Amino acid sequence: MILTPVDLGELPALAATFDALLVAEAPWARAAFALIADSARFTAAGVDTPEQRAAAVALAESFGMAVLDEEPQAAFSWDGRILRTRSEASVIVHEVTHFLVAPPERRHVIDFGLGAGPESGRIEEANAATCADFATREQEETLASLLGVLWEIELGQPGILAFLEQNWLEGCHRPTAARHFARFLGLLVAAGLATPEGKVLRPAPGSLAA
Repeated sequence: MILTPVDLGELPALAATFDALLVAEAPWARAAFALIADSARFTAAGVDTPEQRAAAVALAESFGMAVLDEEPQAAFSWDGRILRTRSEASVIVHEVTHFLVAPPERRHVIDFGLGAGPESGRIEEANAATCADFATREQEETLASLLGVLWEIELGQPGILAFLEQNWLEGCHRPTAARHFARFLGLLVAAGLATPEGKVLRPAPGSLAA
């Protein structure tokens, strides 16, 4: 849920403020943020178009995730085997990145063992499958959020919209916001899922096997 709505017209000023903090706090992360901010140009092609949703579904399939054209509210976003894809493109990509950041033992658990996702319909069952503590859930959610933004950009989609919606620029005038961004980008780099410049990396072949 977005805390403070941001109009794209306000983005250049906010981006300049955030970039100035990165200069002081984590200059190595500036290129990745520039990549994210620049993805605003992709809004010209539309937002959540059929083509974007098809690309998101194809991304899921490329990682071996089975897909079903059904609303997640009918069961779960991810039931451990199947991703329900009648969602926005950014939501589909976000679920794919949850698959990428989840450890092998939770990759095939309902909603990755994190508790019911916001679109899952069978909430009690999803929550009953929770097998990660609060700190782990928060960290994985944040990692999936940032990785999802980067994958949207890789697909030629406006990842900046998810970046704003998921509050990455909330408090962008505070050093803590820059440190937060740099910390999670660093974790993605350490996991081999992204470069310091924000380009996504595919996991090694076989690393996603159950």
